Amino acid sequence: MTTIEIPVQLRWSDMDAYGHVNNVEMLRLLEEARIEAFWRHPEADGVASRPTAILDASPGARTATLVAHQEIEYLAPLTYQRQPVTVRLWLGRLGGASLEIHYEVTDASGTVYARAITTMVLVDSASGKPRRIDADERAAWEPFLDAPVAMRRRAR
Repeated sequence: MTTIEIPVQLRWSDMDAYGHVNNVEMLRLLEEARIEAFWRHPEADGVASRPTAILDASPGARTATLVAHQEIEYLAPLTYQRQPVTVRLWLGRLGGASLEIHYEVTDASGTVYARAITTMVLVDSASGKPRRIDADERAAWEPFLDAPVAMRRRAR
């Protein structure tokens, strides 16, 4: 399986009163990784970017995205550390207008702190309605599709 690995820096303010990453901040870590993995940054024109970063992130872009579903399984408390954590992403499903993104949050020791799944829907910015994944997007994202995950989800 091909994955996308995104380093994400923790912030001191991510910690809660118990000294570990707050559940809301874990969602932010996943969001930061998702943005880095799938959106092309306007100021990065001419700079090599991730092959999956093809959605236009500039103001007035034709596509917006909505999170339709998200779930997180916390496996170990993640405490503050200076080195970035790694958010590993892959796709469990490519639908007509949606994609299912899977994540693992790890550190340099290999400890897995959380696993998560987000269903993201592509939306036409002008109409506000879902739009189909186009051929270029599908071609960029299919190498990161984990067929066994997709098969297991269909079997449920």
